[in-house]
Amino acid sequence: MKTIWELKRVKHQDKIEQLIQELNISYPIAKLLTDRGITNYNQAKDFFRPDIEKLHNPFLMKNMDLAVDRIVTALNNKENILVYGDYDVDGTTAVALMFQYLHQFTQNIAYYIPDRYKEGYGVSNQGVDFAIDNNFTLIIALDCGIKAIDKVKRAKQNGIDFIICDHHTPGSNLPDAIILNPKQKDCNYPYKELCGCGVGFKLVQALNDHFALPFYKIDYLLDLVMVAIGADIVSVMGENRIMCHYGLKKLNEKPRIGFSAILKLANKQHPLTVTDVVFTIAPRINAAGRIKSGNKAVELLLTETIEEADKIGKEIHDYNTFRRELDKEITQEALQQIENDEWLLNAKTTVVYNKNWHKGVVGIVASRLTETYYRPTIVLTESNGNAVGSVRSVKDFDVYEALSKCADLLEQFGGHKYAAGLTLKLDNLPAFKLKFDAVVQQTITKKQLQHKLLIDSEIDFRDIFEAERNTIPKFYRILKQFAPFGPDNMKPLFVTKNVEICDAPRLLKDAHLKMTLFQEDYPDIKIDAIGFNLGEYYTQITEKPFNIAYHIDENVWNGKSTLQLMIKDIRID
Repeated sequence: MKTIWELKRVKHQDKIEQLIQELNISYPIAKLLTDRGITNYNQAKDFFRPDIEKLHNPFLMKNMDLAVDRIVTALNNKENILVYGDYDVDGTTAVALMFQYLHQFTQNIAYYIPDRYKEGYGVSNQGVDFAIDNNFTLIIALDCGIKAIDKVKRAKQNGIDFIICDHHTPGSNLPDAIILNPKQKDCNYPYKELCGCGVGFKLVQALNDHFALPFYKIDYLLDLVMVAIGADIVSVMGENRIMCHYGLKKLNEKPRIGFSAILKLANKQHPLTVTDVVFTIAPRINAAGRIKSGNKAVELLLTETIEEADKIGKEIHDYNTFRRELDKEITQEALQQIENDEWLLNAKTTVVYNKNWHKGVVGIVASRLTETYYRPTIVLTESNGNAVGSVRSVKDFDVYEALSKCADLLEQFGGHKYAAGLTLKLDNLPAFKLKFDAVVQQTITKKQLQHKLLIDSEIDFRDIFEAERNTIPKFYRILKQFAPFGPDNMKPLFVTKNVEICDAPRLLKDAHLKMTLFQEDYPDIKIDAIGFNLGEYYTQITEKPFNIAYHIDENVWNGKSTLQLMIKDIRID
């Protein structure tokens, strides 16, 4: 499938020119800022210098005062408190965060992570039974609970109150609980893109304010929030950017023992980026819940001894190795299933099912299939006599809304615009497959089904180096300060046209291109570049000039730093 290159149009030429003057920056940098809604000096200052003092007042969130009062009452009365969370990164980090903070005030506290296979996502009947049997009177649910109407009702009937800290889209009916969710109606909290762990942190912040304690009493928890932000693929602008910035600082300067154990096993060196979190820390924490139990992840995040961290870290590292093998095997089976089914090949959606697939990796496989066929994708397996699975979408298509229109065939579903989970009866699977495709066909556009690279700017190599040749140029030094990268602040992608190779390119592992590039108009500027999985262009790029879409990176070798282009795609006219 050919990738479309789409150049972002210039929206605010006057603001770009204003920033160039105010900040003494180049046109491409000024355009990057205005694309992110940054149009004046003060906004740029907030962006480049995140300030922890600018976190929003947590009591602006609907029901925050009620949640704080209920927890304070529980502490004063020595009630048993159960911290309950989902088994993924967002849920387990949130549980670790809440438990670690409250444990300093009470010993009457425990945590509960549902079993992915026996209980499934969210608040479970088994979890409520555990609370009833062990005389808990307050459950704090994190990263789940917004749809647990029946479970919350049963808990209430047995004398258990619920505080729900969630960020998933609320339904029309809500549980009878104290709900903290910036997306619920009539919530005036100014930032709507918190992850589940982020909502938990706001509750901790509110409690800390209530107790009149200084902020440093909770800033040690920001590494957990940062990992959750990176793993849950939420916006990294606004309040998330502040928490991510300070959390990443903590991870690099004084990481908790559990994170250090993971990084050591993965041979990951500092300084770490959000990308390292997404591809190194997050998969290993997720692997605990996917393969064994999310409890292992919480144990690792809370441990205070190096010996225990190394022991649990090794277990989780091994789970991740097994998870990778499963992921590869099931992805191949799913691709083969599509290729053998003419209807699936021609549909606007992918819905595949195999009762033997491991439930813990169907979400990863759904992402892999979306990369290949670029359309809304559902991967299902069997659990407890039902079809259960994960949904992934393509850019700008709301898959949660599409599932809502198929609700009559589903037992339950929940999630976001781009990712969701669902459960349905096996007998409903053929009908659901057809209806889901019909719903998507009615609303999806041809453009949404085309994979595209959204280009920030077209530049020449001269724009990168300006007058500097032998040092890391100012252009890149400023570009680095755009980090942390993620949704709403993706790593800038540039296009440069009519580039040529200095010498014959190298083909690494028969798949990757390694080369040095220049432009005819600026022959003295030469830049190293690498293009992963672009080996098909090996012969063509030696014959005539070509265009490249790329990120700019820094390559450190033997203590020396040089720029390197990470090529995402090549065009030959």
